[in-house]
Amino acid sequence: MAAHVLCVTPADALIDVPRSIRVERLAPGQPVTVAASTRRSGVQWRSEASFEAGADGVVDTARDAPVSGSYSGASGMGLVWSQAPVGSKSRELFNQPVAEPLVTEITASAGGAQARATLVQRLAADGVTRRELREDGLVGTLYLPPGPGPHPAVMVLNGSGGGINEPRAALYASRGFAALALAYFKAPGLSDYISNTPLEYFQKGLQWIRREVRPLHDFVAVSGQSRGGELVLLLGATFARQVSAVVAYVPSAFVHSGQNACDPKIGREGPTWLLNGKPLAHLWENNRTASWAPFDEGPEPHRHERAIRTALQDPGALARARIPVEAIEGPVMLLSGTDDGSWPSSVFSRMVRDKLAEVRHPHDVQWLDFENAGHAILFPCVPTTQLVYAHPVSGKVSTGGGNPADNARADEQSWAGVLQFLRDAVAARGASQPS
Repeated sequence: MAAHVLCVTPADALIDVPRSIRVERLAPGQPVTVAASTRRSGVQWRSEASFEAGADGVVDTARDAPVSGSYSGASGMGLVWSQAPVGSKSRELFNQPVAEPLVTEITASAGGAQARATLVQRLAADGVTRRELREDGLVGTLYLPPGPGPHPAVMVLNGSGGGINEPRAALYASRGFAALALAYFKAPGLSDYISNTPLEYFQKGLQWIRREVRPLHDFVAVSGQSRGGELVLLLGATFARQVSAVVAYVPSAFVHSGQNACDPKIGREGPTWLLNGKPLAHLWENNRTASWAPFDEGPEPHRHERAIRTALQDPGALARARIPVEAIEGPVMLLSGTDDGSWPSSVFSRMVRDKLAEVRHPHDVQWLDFENAGHAILFPCVPTTQLVYAHPVSGKVSTGGGNPADNARADEQSWAGVLQFLRDAVAARGASQPS
């Protein structure tokens, strides 16, 4: 029998494209070990799994479960999502600049021979352009799809880690959306902390997109995760006519205090958001039941959501801090995990969904709630193994919850759902406008 071969199809594509990984020309039942290695932002990430060939002499990762290794169960991209950093605690999944592709070297070892193949993942499609924004107090990066447009637009907002979410913006642009990744802290020229962030800053960002991009059907959605998920619901409710749709990843139904991203001088129970120069009431404010002890003193790995749940026992505080989502004037999509270790995003999303149902929200409302998934819902075909980490601002160590397999499933299904939701929202807005 000829030496075995390793096939990756397609070998080079956008990061959200699943690949076929097959080892062929094996003897039925022959053992084979497949390893995958990727350099991400200078750190090597690796996975390995051992298989037995099927009766057809093939190992197909989408069909065949490994007998041992970095993951279990059949998974076409298991060799990617099960990768872990070698000798490092890195959580950096992408290269800088983000247009630099991720190159994964795959080897298949069997019978003393080794076959090799390369898998290339890209965040930016051919023709996507990048422009830095450093004007009028705004800090961010604009990614534009290929072609003259006009294109529908999305403003992309990070969570409590701050910074500029260029990977998601680049992928949005690769799928046809003008995407502004707007920073609001922990970026050049901005505060290092989330405390006392004025909502008018984001209104200015929405205005900038409309002025510079001139989006299709005047469509500008907002997309954010975690504190960014809280924020996009708040923006939709506050600047309703300027927000065409809301995509809220692992959001809150309430305004929260600074928490782990706070300015230490203000403290984690200090305000996060300002409107007209005044702090918005938040959940921890005058809350009779709230306690940080379940997080600070609870068993390892620490779960921030245990503390948040104590704050949900005071009805008065809930009423004062609730985001008035019924004021949103466009479609809303919610994404959550039932094992969210950062805060109970599943509970929060249900509250938002129920309130919108109660008021008979006239636009599309979708909720994807992923069983056993945690806080880190990203997009497909990225490692999901780094569950415990130090918060990038406070340094407090905790878990985002979930497990690698269920988090990978949430990554895959959430992104497909978001793209369809946004395309439907753009179409609906176009149909409602005069020709």
